Amino acid sequence: MAKVILNPSIQRIWGRMGGLVYRRSHTGEAQLAVAPDMSHVKWSKAQKEHRQRFKQAVAYARTAMATPEVRVIYERMATENHKRPFDMAVSDYFKGRDLLTRN
Repeated sequence: MAKVILNPSIQRIWGRMGGLVYRRSHTGEAQLAVAPDMSHVKWSKAQKEHRQRFKQAVAYARTAMATPEVRVIYERMATENHKRPFDMAVSDYFKGRDLLTRN
């Protein structure tokens, strides 16, 4: 993987420019990739349904991270499992564990 040190005047870069996608990983590293051409992809019914479930899981995780009592629980779980709290919340949603309704 190539490494780039940008001019200090550029603090952050993200988004799509031409055929390239710039993003920052959760570790803080800047990443550059070729933008995929998804124009000819036909999603199957199962893929569309999974994308909907994932959308709901992300909505749950955002709400969980915005709720201080629940966030503390996920932060503790994340520390124990060496993961990020948001990812733990998404995983819990898929496993059917809803900490928001238990409070």
